[in-house]
Amino acid sequence: MRAIGSGQSRRLANPAAFLQRIARNLLIDRSRRRARDNVVVFPFEEERDTASPAEQEWGIEVADLLKLYESAIDGLPHKTRRVFLLHRVDELSYREIHKKLGISIATVEYHMIKALAHIARAVDAAR
Repeated sequence: MRAIGSGQSRRLANPAAFLQRIARNLLIDRSRRRARDNVVVFPFEEERDTASPAEQEWGIEVADLLKLYESAIDGLPHKTRRVFLLHRVDELSYREIHKKLGISIATVEYHMIKALAHIARAVDAAR
């Protein structure tokens, strides 16, 4: 059909080469059509396709926050730091700290409030 419809079929010097060129063009066209039609579309699945959390970034933020926290604790006065660490690290109750250090429970509460406020200010200032 292409050879007859081309209008060149009557004045060709090499009709065999002309037919080969038409056949080659038909194969190229078919290949392009198949490539275009073989596009695979995957449906969106929320469980599979949602963004994953930035775990590495979170790890860096946790490390930075831990350094900030440790620095804030190091900046506490000695007695306040000791009361804070006894309560938060050694997990002693206020009553146990009161007996161990020989200070009143109110003083233990005072040092804890002072420590927590100092740490909160240090964290807020860094952000």
